[in-house]
Amino acid sequence: MLKPRLLIKPTTDATRLLLTHGEDEILRATLPSPAQLHPRAAPTLLEAISLWYQRPVCAVVYASDLDLSSGLSLCDGFGFGATTVHYEVEVVDLARRRRRGLGSFRDLRQLDLRGVR
Repeated sequence: MLKPRLLIKPTTDATRLLLTHGEDEILRATLPSPAQLHPRAAPTLLEAISLWYQRPVCAVVYASDLDLSSGLSLCDGFGFGATTVHYEVEVVDLARRRRRGLGSFRDLRQLDLRGVR
């Protein structure tokens, strides 16, 4: 069963999303930073994508700061991703691998190619 995959990169300025399904890029979005989010916004988004595709979503949160990733309400205070019927979240720490060029989604595509599951 092919699962939709949502790559999430929160920063202090914005939250960038890249949704893929197989080889297809379905959605690219830039949303407000996690500090401005309602606590249920990100979980509700993942649930909606899961319901749309009628299968669980694999979400990967790429964050250089635990506060940013926990602001999405997709992980606990220790940095472990949440798992529900609708989605499974993995948190990847980017503190050691900072990339430049926030205008391009190339860095998220490259991270996706590394096959984090």
